[in-house]
Amino acid sequence: MFDMLLDMATRLVKGSSKADDRRSAHGAQTRLEILTTAQRVATAEGMEALSIGRLANAVGMSKAGLFAHFGSKEALQLATMEAAYEAYLREVVEPAQKAPPGAARLGKQLENYFAYIQRYAPYGGCFLCAASLEFDDRAGPVRERLRELIADRDGRIEAALREAVDAGHLPTDTDIEQRVFEIVAITGGVNAAFQLNKDPAVFDRARRALSTLAQANNGKP
Repeated sequence: MFDMLLDMATRLVKGSSKADDRRSAHGAQTRLEILTTAQRVATAEGMEALSIGRLANAVGMSKAGLFAHFGSKEALQLATMEAAYEAYLREVVEPAQKAPPGAARLGKQLENYFAYIQRYAPYGGCFLCAASLEFDDRAGPVRERLRELIADRDGRIEAALREAVDAGHLPTDTDIEQRVFEIVAITGGVNAAFQLNKDPAVFDRARRALSTLAQANNGKP
């Protein structure tokens, strides 16, 4: 009798565990769908356009259902920003790691970024560029987290440049911080120009600018 009761209890626990797993998977998928929509709204219209009510309508949920996922507008904004940066890393940075360290890896990262801009053009282009313009003079947790993410992005460009120096593709006395600044300025300009004019010629112009930058060798012949 004890064995039968134990078997019944085990089956109930396993059944409950499977149900919990299904609910968890469904919740994760729902959250992903919400954040995908949120990224598009935030990039095109601004983070302030994100609200529980607005997003609930966009994804076909009740306000209460969406509130259960995030709890506040600020939490929604922060989660949206994290998801957008994860997409940037997944689509721009991580595939470039397959290229050899140095100029090839940096070049691949930049080409991936140009493709990323074009892919997200219907939704406002680069999320970080849009968020930077919106929050550059606003205090608070969203701006501070944005600053951290941008610092991380720039740090990855810096790391690629240092690899290029180590590989002999750039001079040993290259001003790395200056090069990071110039690359960010050029790529940010490309995003803005493409969003405004939708002219793919801007990517070739950017490639020429970056090529000239690489050949400058800090003013050396």
